[in-house]
Amino acid sequence: MHFSFLSLDNLPGWVVDSFPIIRIVMIVLMVAIALALIVLILFQPSSASGMGALTGARDTFYSKDKSKSLESVMKRITVILGIIEGVLAVLFFVTLVIYRG
Repeated sequence: MHFSFLSLDNLPGWVVDSFPIIRIVMIVLMVAIALALIVLILFQPSSASGMGALTGARDTFYSKDKSKSLESVMKRITVILGIIEGVLAVLFFVTLVIYRG
């Protein structure tokens, strides 16, 4: 499958020559982000909200207002890193379609 609008003729020579380096950098970034996501997810506490009824635990004000807690920060970072990982993966495969050298 060849896309005429993704032709290498329109790109400067230095861009075409740097595609292999760009791909290596993207792969290294994707692996680093994937490892960071794995570690971040493993360190997040479980969100078993229904287990308090079995043990008799009560909801406190702190457990209801977790907007500034470490758990919410970790969840936000997880979402941001996941989005960055997805964008890098799409860009990586776009470079594969554009340049097959």
